[in-house]
Amino acid sequence: MVVSLEQAIAAPFATRHLADLGARVIKIERPGVGDLARGYDRTVQGMASHFVWTNRGKESIELDVRSEEGNRILHQLVDRADVLVQNLAPGAAGRLGIGAERLRDTHPNLITCDISGYGRGGPYEARKAYDLLIQCEAGLVSITGTEDEPSKVGLSIADICAGMYAYSGILTALLDRGRTGRGANLEISMLEALGEWMGYADYYARYGGSAPKRTGASHATIAPYGPFTAADGKVVNLGLQNEREWDVFCRVVLQAPELIDDPRFVTNADRVAYRADLDGVIDDVAAGLTGADLVDRLEAAKIAYARQRTMDEFAEHPQLVARSRWAQFDSPVGPLEGLLPPVTVMGAEHEMRPVPGLGEHTDSILTWLGEYAAVRS
Repeated sequence: MVVSLEQAIAAPFATRHLADLGARVIKIERPGVGDLARGYDRTVQGMASHFVWTNRGKESIELDVRSEEGNRILHQLVDRADVLVQNLAPGAAGRLGIGAERLRDTHPNLITCDISGYGRGGPYEARKAYDLLIQCEAGLVSITGTEDEPSKVGLSIADICAGMYAYSGILTALLDRGRTGRGANLEISMLEALGEWMGYADYYARYGGSAPKRTGASHATIAPYGPFTAADGKVVNLGLQNEREWDVFCRVVLQAPELIDDPRFVTNADRVAYRADLDGVIDDVAAGLTGADLVDRLEAAKIAYARQRTMDEFAEHPQLVARSRWAQFDSPVGPLEGLLPPVTVMGAEHEMRPVPGLGEHTDSILTWLGEYAAVRS
């Protein structure tokens, strides 16, 4: 059983994946208000898209954990938990009596997972941390966007990566507990999680003397790699990875074999250095073809490519439809459709459990606690 004092995205994202694996996840929410992500928008038939995305399959209990009675119930839940997840403000877990240090002594087989913006200690420990702010602090915004203007990533990527490290860390700790019987205290910093994903850019800048350039939808260190527009306005993204592909790309797609040995384009490093020239050559060819014609040439050359899809087009993606990856699940506003979890276990079916209403399971959880205590006494 997983008990989670969670808000917004990072912790809920981790625990939703645990719920997808079949874990019982009890989500503790503030009475009358709940997880702040419930109020982000009303786009999913009155519910918030972020909340629906990160909270499927959980049980919701309204609990004032700072009150005497609420804190007593919180501790009862922790006593019965296998995993405790929290992304409260720094120091809040300790004030509630559920800090990792204390629980290490009183609950030696419990796995605790603390998620914060910057981690314990250091000058940033008490700072508020939102996704955009972590993207900025980790340098991600500085290398994202166009040459003229930096941009944040369009998803909550700092929250997502912190949530995924929490998820994988918890699974690892459960495996270790199965062997040793001992729990673990995990700490996940959003800055450090996103910093790990910034590894290539860090090495590139640290040892190359300059950071990867902002190149819009193109790749900063591979060329050609990015979007090109055909005569009918269709945008096709393509990417090359080696000199063999460059050879066939020139012969079949560009139909200009003389470019193979052009000194501006011989190696990938050359092509990156002369990206503007290369893009101009490809733009000229694409401008004389329809999107379908360009795709036919890329198919013939076996060059990797992709359509630049809208969100509506993604929802109807033929690969996802062919693999039956969309499924219905229940919610307080009725049936919804979402993507199945990305890990497919052969011979097993995913259980898409409902999104909980605020406090929907308060009574059943309290009843269960009473019954559990009666059995144990």
